[in-house]
Amino acid sequence: MNYLLSLLAGYLLGSFPTAYVILKFSKGMDITLNGTGNVGAMNIFEVSKSKILGILVFLIDALKGLLSVYLCRLLFPMDFVYPSLALLFAVLSHCYNPWLKFKGGRGLATAAGGTLLLFPILLSIWIFAWVIVYLFKRDIIFANILATFMSLILVFTSANIAFKYSFPHPDSISTLLLFTSALLIIIITRHFEPLVELINNKKLFGTKR
Repeated sequence: MNYLLSLLAGYLLGSFPTAYVILKFSKGMDITLNGTGNVGAMNIFEVSKSKILGILVFLIDALKGLLSVYLCRLLFPMDFVYPSLALLFAVLSHCYNPWLKFKGGRGLATAAGGTLLLFPILLSIWIFAWVIVYLFKRDIIFANILATFMSLILVFTSANIAFKYSFPHPDSISTLLLFTSALLIIIITRHFEPLVELINNKKLFGTKR
């Protein structure tokens, strides 16, 4: 029952379509039909040309992940598995939103909000990797993808350190690695399409068609 409560709480919080609702009410536009169709902060900024709306969407999406973890930690203060399960399902429902025919965002803001409380070292690694990649390539999508892969590799290669800086501690390193893998894989799946576009346009190699 605790597992079910955790995943349902996360899934419902994560499924709130922030960018869709805000753009619909502020501009009367359907974000799934504009720009990239991505239901997230970056697309709403590009479609609306409003930094305020972009920041607002990012903060609310991050709050969805943070609340998923926080509520489960209130109920199960010494368990890692329940808040981690809630966060996974919050990111899943954000990325594949049940209210928008399973269209959604890329999951980064929601994951960031949750890992800030649950697993801050993962967030720190991801941000550090993202900055390094972005300074090298100057492409947000490419930085997102490579930082996600690098974070997964670094957590696996330094699992003992990662375990030390997760709170509450998982019952085993295997549990932590399973959570990290699942979270980052969900995010990676939402970047397949833009990655293919980058490759097709030869942007990864410094030229465009």
